[in-house]
Amino acid sequence: MYYTEEHEWLREEDGVYVVGITAHAAEQLGDVVFLELPEAGDTVSKDDEIVVIESVKAASDILSPLDGEIAEVNETMVDEPGKVNDDPEGDAWLFKIKASDTSPLDDYMDEVAYKKFIA
Repeated sequence: MYYTEEHEWLREEDGVYVVGITAHAAEQLGDVVFLELPEAGDTVSKDDEIVVIESVKAASDILSPLDGEIAEVNETMVDEPGKVNDDPEGDAWLFKIKASDTSPLDDYMDEVAYKKFIA
């Protein structure tokens, strides 16, 4: 798994990267009440604002961690955004991206480095 300074995680599965927010981010947000996800097939660039997440505390944008095409979105999350709080690093993934450039992965953290980052 890879972790970004924006509190996203990425996990590679068969050449596609599954993306979500970390447990730390979910805890900081509080109860998530709304999610707006990108559309499958959208072409995105690294750092594009592609997800809107709203909680009882705040609204935040989630940035694309890679250049590429959105391969799939987790539609369940639109209907049940609170799942982000229950399993942010598992079933509550947000989208999958087929990366056209994986070089940013070199700058992301592993789990040990991320835990130090949030400490």
